[in-house]
Amino acid sequence: MSMDTQAKESFFIYEVFSQKNVSSSFVHQFSLLAPNAEVALAMARENFLRREPCFNLWVVKRDDIHGLAPEDRPLLERLDNKSYRETKGYGDLQARWRTHKEKYEEQQQKRATSGS
Repeated sequence: MSMDTQAKESFFIYEVFSQKNVSSSFVHQFSLLAPNAEVALAMARENFLRREPCFNLWVVKRDDIHGLAPEDRPLLERLDNKSYRETKGYGDLQARWRTHKEKYEEQQQKRATSGS
């Protein structure tokens, strides 16, 4: 086994995630190559903290990250219809109220003029 092959087998790819403050979520920053998690964390801290401050830092071995295959993603769709829980219909509420109010006022004026 060559020295280059040994080095590739003893190093792992780690993904680095950071959190800006207590209330923010973790964001993926970059990948790095390291022999173990402790070295990966030291390298991430050294490289990332020079650029910007952060509250927390994670390193995760790429092999330990598991996701859904593209053909399995339809399994994430909701089985029940609970669209009534979503707030998507309230964005134009003021405009709709204004329209109804104007129609109502027009009707009242027509009644007032025709009734006199």
